Amino acid sequence: MLPVAPLFALLGLAVAPDAAVGSPFDKADALADCLSKRSVPTDGLGSNDWKLDAAPFNLQLNYTPISIVVPTTAKHVQDAVACAAKFGVKANAKCGGHSYASFGLGGEDGHLTIEMDRMNKVTLDNSTGIAVIEGGSRLGHVASELYNQGKRAFSHGTCPGVGVGGHALHGGYGVSSHTKGLALDWMVGATVVLANSTLVNCSATENPDLFWALRGAGGSMGVVTSFQFNTFKVPDTLTFFALAVQWPTQERALVGVQAVQDFAQTMPSELNMRLMITKSFVNLEGLYYGDKAGLQAALAPLTAKTNGTMALIQQGGWLDQVKHFGNGMALDQGHPYDYHETFYSSSLYTNALNAAQMKSFVNYWFQNAKPNKRDWYVQIDLHGGNTSAVSVPATDSTSYMHRDFLLMYSFYDRVDKGAYPADGFALMQNFVSNITSSMADSDWGMYVNYPDPKMGQKTAQVNYWGTHLPRLQSIKKAVDPTDVFHYPQGVVPA
Repeated sequence: MLPVAPLFALLGLAVAPDAAVGSPFDKADALADCLSKRSVPTDGLGSNDWKLDAAPFNLQLNYTPISIVVPTTAKHVQDAVACAAKFGVKANAKCGGHSYASFGLGGEDGHLTIEMDRMNKVTLDNSTGIAVIEGGSRLGHVASELYNQGKRAFSHGTCPGVGVGGHALHGGYGVSSHTKGLALDWMVGATVVLANSTLVNCSATENPDLFWALRGAGGSMGVVTSFQFNTFKVPDTLTFFALAVQWPTQERALVGVQAVQDFAQTMPSELNMRLMITKSFVNLEGLYYGDKAGLQAALAPLTAKTNGTMALIQQGGWLDQVKHFGNGMALDQGHPYDYHETFYSSSLYTNALNAAQMKSFVNYWFQNAKPNKRDWYVQIDLHGGNTSAVSVPATDSTSYMHRDFLLMYSFYDRVDKGAYPADGFALMQNFVSNITSSMADSDWGMYVNYPDPKMGQKTAQVNYWGTHLPRLQSIKKAVDPTDVFHYPQGVVPA
């Protein structure tokens, strides 16, 4: 483990705010004056840009920023952070705006939102395979640019509108991760604005403690203005698929889920797959690094055990699968971006469930969740196992804590119109607790990129970062002792 001492010596960050503690909105005029004097671009209150940038992805979690800055340079970010720290205002980077808990807007009223999406340049060096990607770039734009500039890529998520910043700084799981690892595993460097407004570089050899913390808990540590990612040459042939399974009874579902879990332990490294459970259908879906014949051979043992029928099998190139998993959204997303849902989410990591835990999960699914007519789903990614690239790096190599877990679950319940019902939260909460109630705390975790906004900060820190938390809190104290980059589930200083 790398020592934390160099960061303390380097930064010496104590920042004394000018204003006394009170409502952050009491400081709005002083903050606006500070930003104006430093020529930091801002959204005009009530303007169309303000309305777009202040609108959360999750419409049940609306928060009002004290100001929204829209930087186009690292210097703008530095000056915005300096003004926030001067007046004791909390500040948060908003990259794609897809935070399930609206953390880019602060997760509460009165934060300074640093809307990064005007900073989206992507530059690939084909001689090294290193891409420099500005911190406000969205995943679809990144995929398009890397392909067009050199037919290269790195492993990341699927939604074209998600920002590379929040995504990669906290994990970055996607449909290539079993084969190619997490987005943060491809990060080789970053340029970061710290709480004292200094701009620093970090990598495995430069400020390595900060680099370790960024790769799993970056939103608590600073604002990344640019990333450096290694890339791989995209394969010529991939195959994406959906395998429909018919599990009409609890007994059949129990056999099916057990078969999927067993398969996950040793499935081919070229295969990436998730189990998608909804109120009306169940699919196994994913991506195979190879052709149709290879996929069918790889899936054959599972197809028989799950009573599966191939609903979709399509062979194509890199951008074909990127567009497919983007669910029909235009790939090259930037500003403006206007996509929203109303939902509640939670998450979970576990190893293989034992018989009792599996039965409890399936019972709740059929008896409690299935009768509910809202548009809910449970997505179970085959995250780990003997052949997973996610599990290859040592657990302590980055602050991402949960490499060794076999399964990663996303619990998601949405409504198509109107407000989210007050009695709806228990549906997903009980889905989780029915699995974990018989487990030791060390036998499960949660994914910060699928946050459960109902958790308090202390609980969230433990569930997201586990035994990495003490080191993260020490690094947080070094780089942000006054918690400028605060949000309700972030790392707090030691």
